[in-house]
Amino acid sequence: MRPISRSNSISSISSQSSTSSLPDDSIQIFVKNLAGNTFPITLPSTTTISHLTTLLSLRTNTTHLTTAPRLVFAGRHLANPTATLHDYHIRTDATLHLALPLLGGMAAKKGPVCAYKAGKDGACRTVAQRIVGDCGFCKGSFCSKHRQLESHSCPGLEDCKKESHERNGDKLMSERTVAIKGV
Repeated sequence: MRPISRSNSISSISSQSSTSSLPDDSIQIFVKNLAGNTFPITLPSTTTISHLTTLLSLRTNTTHLTTAPRLVFAGRHLANPTATLHDYHIRTDATLHLALPLLGGMAAKKGPVCAYKAGKDGACRTVAQRIVGDCGFCKGSFCSKHRQLESHSCPGLEDCKKESHERNGDKLMSERTVAIKGV
């Protein structure tokens, strides 16, 4: 019977237990998977992170995931796919942790959208300001850019101008100075 020989290429993942028989450019690292099991992998130190994640997804049967599994070393996420193990200072007997990809994120802000040109081309899509962005004349809610009456061409603009003119006139009349005759 012929003995089975393993090559030292990246495509054949070997599980040697001692590092004394490794070629000069190869390192043995340990990978801790999602279940908590640790297994050794021997590969060259010039292996890229993308190639390593591909090998690990084949080894751990995580090829069904839509995104590649995450690799963590010393608390840092190995994010750069073109970087090598040597670039991240991963040495012999180092342990990498396999983690599930992060999905989701912060929920989108929900709230009233600016009513400027609503339903037309060029409509504003920013979130309307609460209280300050509410127009008392046209009952619309606007963002900080379009909250002024002149900005959103409020149909109640003329009424607003008349009302403020009357209010200013009454204030001026109440503060009017009267000259006293005969003193």
